[in-house]
Amino acid sequence: MKRLIERGLMFGNLVHVATPALVERYDRALVHLTGKHTALTDFHIDISGYSPEIGDELGDHLYLNQHGVNRQFILLTIEQKRAPLLNATFSTSHDILRRFIDANEAALFALTAVDAVAGELLNSVIQIREPQQLFDIRTIRIEADTTAGTLRHANELTRLIDRFREEEDAWFDDVLIADMITLAEKSGDITRNPVKLRETEFEQRNFWTSHFGGLYVFQSVEHPAVIAATDKAALGELPIKYVFDFQDRNRIAKFLAYNDLVEPIIKAPGLDTAAILRQKMDFIVIDAASEGGMDLTGLSRADLRRLARQHHGRLPPEYDGLAALLNWAENGGPWPRIASDHPAYFYTLRAANTPDRDLVNRMLAELTPLDIRQLFICNKPIFYLRYKSWSDTKKNYVADFLSREYQVDKAGARAALFGHEADMTGEPPRDPADDLIRKVGPWGAVRRV
Repeated sequence: MKRLIERGLMFGNLVHVATPALVERYDRALVHLTGKHTALTDFHIDISGYSPEIGDELGDHLYLNQHGVNRQFILLTIEQKRAPLLNATFSTSHDILRRFIDANEAALFALTAVDAVAGELLNSVIQIREPQQLFDIRTIRIEADTTAGTLRHANELTRLIDRFREEEDAWFDDVLIADMITLAEKSGDITRNPVKLRETEFEQRNFWTSHFGGLYVFQSVEHPAVIAATDKAALGELPIKYVFDFQDRNRIAKFLAYNDLVEPIIKAPGLDTAAILRQKMDFIVIDAASEGGMDLTGLSRADLRRLARQHHGRLPPEYDGLAALLNWAENGGPWPRIASDHPAYFYTLRAANTPDRDLVNRMLAELTPLDIRQLFICNKPIFYLRYKSWSDTKKNYVADFLSREYQVDKAGARAALFGHEADMTGEPPRDPADDLIRKVGPWGAVRRV
């Protein structure tokens, strides 16, 4: 993984914690949540406060995510909202944390100015032992406070103030007044500077989870279903009508179509469509060439075409399907009949502009593993898992390609490829420049007039 880390393709956008004050606050929050200490004075954290370095130190990379549910978090700065979520076991966790920080930015800014905020994403399930328990998770509630209990003290002080105002003899209640003074010393002047967290409940209906080999759960669509990355038979009876696995390609295709969750990347012939198809085909050639032990260093587009001709007999059917589609798009050839049972079928789709587009793109990436760019962007856990099994020559090629073609302009590349989604800053995607379109190939996001 060293190649990826050096190029910023792994553990990128983490927040660096190096000042003694922040390190001390983090350690205090860590003890508050887990009872564990860190001796490190320099480390990096994600949006939840998880640190790979501390995970190594403790020998436990789930130290803030025990059993993969009810994820805990440590906030040192609101800048963590721009960081990724590592070791995620639910696809919704990053979005929930981001929305929580955005909704409470002013309050969290004030709180983290003097202390760490520690909390937890709570649901009704403590540990998931059976797949059926996933359907008990409907609402995620966030509980958070500083390690000194600032919010708890403020809430209690508010209660005492209300009591003081309502009771006739409150002015003569020395104990009540003394309690109010003590709490005010801990919480500050809540009448002038009220600090309260809002939007702390979030619905979780459609999501991916790493539990049970990886499941995509769609409950709030017109035709609900669960789609398993592994054998569905191992799941047993589930409280949902349709259960598929990745072998049920036809049924997955119908599910996506019936719920209007996907759209074809090709809407009309043109250069833009040809560019993205060629890039997908190049990735397939790279995979076949690496399997043959070839050196992939410095390959040009002409070199890839030559490799495709020389090794056409070794190329998988995905290549031929995309080549037929490219012939239609570029040369007006016959429309290829690529049905859902064709290996190239899911390579011809992207998520439609729905609230579930990220979840759908994540699943499409897992269904099209030869498209290394989409796999990296949309499903990093599977990308990293597959990366470990690749040859050194393919690892070098992929790391160089992603750092050269994607890292230089992540937001523009994602806008060109997916068209609909915002980047991790939360800003709406901007229109990619023409040279970037030619470089990464738009998936129908930009049409030439």
